[in-house]
Amino acid sequence: MKIVKVGGSLERSCNLKTYLTKIDQHYPAGLVIVTGGGVFADTIRQAQQRWHFDDECAHHMAIIAMQQMALLFQSILSDFKFADGLKEIKERSSNGERLIWWPDFKLLNQAGIAACWDVTSDSLAAWLANAVNADELILVKSAEIPAGLNLSELTRLGIVDPCFIEFTQNTAYRITLINKDAL
Repeated sequence: MKIVKVGGSLERSCNLKTYLTKIDQHYPAGLVIVTGGGVFADTIRQAQQRWHFDDECAHHMAIIAMQQMALLFQSILSDFKFADGLKEIKERSSNGERLIWWPDFKLLNQAGIAACWDVTSDSLAAWLANAVNADELILVKSAEIPAGLNLSELTRLGIVDPCFIEFTQNTAYRITLINKDAL
C-alpha cells in the first residue's frame, strides 16, 4: 500500500486535474490519497488570528478543511472512494480499491495527536502510513525539493512540518518527497 499525500497548495494550480490524473495513472491499486487543507486551512489560520480561538478548535477545523479538499479531489478522481477507519483502509486497499482518506478528528484525538499547527497533513499522512503498515509514503509538494537533504534540513526549509520527523522515526516504510512537476 502506498500513501500519497497531495499538498493542499496544488489546489491553487490550474493543473490540479493533471497532477491528480498522473498520480492515478502512476500508482497502482492499493493507493490511499491524503489531502492537504489548502485554501480551506488558510482560511482557518486567518480566522484564528482574527477571533483568537484555541488550537484544538483550529485543529478540528483543519481536519474539516482536509475533508473539503478530499471532496474536491474525489470530484476529479471519481473512481476513488472515501475511507476513514484504519481497518477499513487496510481491508479495502488490500482488495485493490483506490481510496481518499476522510480524516476523523475523533480518531486522531484518540491516537493522541497534538492539536497544533506544527502537525500538518504531512505528519497526519505519516501517522496514517504507520497505522496501516504502508510500504511507502509519498509527499507531493509545490515546493522544489533540493536533492540530498535529510528530514532535518527539509524541516528547516519548511518543506515538511516541524513534527514530521517525530511521526517518521523508526518507520518501516520508504519516504519519498517529489515536486508536482516531477510526477
